[in-house]
Amino acid sequence: MTAFAPDSLVLNRKLPLWYQVSQSLRASILGRTPDASLRLPTEEQLAAHYAVSVLTMRQALKELEAEGLISRHRRRGTFIEPGARRGAPRRLLGSIDAIVAQQSGELTTVLDHGPAPVPGELFAYFPDVREVVTYKRLRRDGESGEPTNWAENAVRPELAAGLDIADLERWPMTKVLRDVLGVRISKITDTVEATLADPATADLLKVPLLSPILHYTGVTYDEEGRVVDVARIRYRGDRFSFSVTVDAH
Repeated sequence: MTAFAPDSLVLNRKLPLWYQVSQSLRASILGRTPDASLRLPTEEQLAAHYAVSVLTMRQALKELEAEGLISRHRRRGTFIEPGARRGAPRRLLGSIDAIVAQQSGELTTVLDHGPAPVPGELFAYFPDVREVVTYKRLRRDGESGEPTNWAENAVRPELAAGLDIADLERWPMTKVLRDVLGVRISKITDTVEATLADPATADLLKVPLLSPILHYTGVTYDEEGRVVDVARIRYRGDRFSFSVTVDAH
């Protein structure tokens, strides 16, 4: 059996360390391979992996336990719940790993991909290129196989040349850009709005035409301020929740 190996994490000192660690570990849990062990490394091993204190690690694990992703047993260790899946709304505090975690843990199929002229509504994001490479993906619930959302990504062509479809069926685009291609992401702007299912969305998500859905737009910037990816995701309204916690301190 393959040992569970959490992803690496570049810590942002402007955000709570426990929060960043919990989001990174959460994405690793939901994106694990089917043959990965359900047993997590010890608190001490995880703390060393993330370069944080054991107290910080303990708080991160407490967050995941409250969500039902893990269970902790005295003298036995910490284990991933076999049915671990996305559930309760998560606190989004501006962490890239929170975006990765939000998009992880589902079965993803790449439906189509290829070069295309920059759509008119995206001209402002890609003023220096005539074409982008688009990826259309359908995500399904890991247990029931029920469609939950579908995504369209528009990616700069020089980056798309290095993308592997197999990676996009395993991981969110944000993770592939950052951890596989090495893009140094500076920020992601998120917009979520309520809308009605158009014919394509209704067909892919198996919902009635004009039923309520949530439309998410995520714009990813690199350190030079260029837009490297625009993600437009349509979520079934009954399968997605979004919450933001504002820290007043």
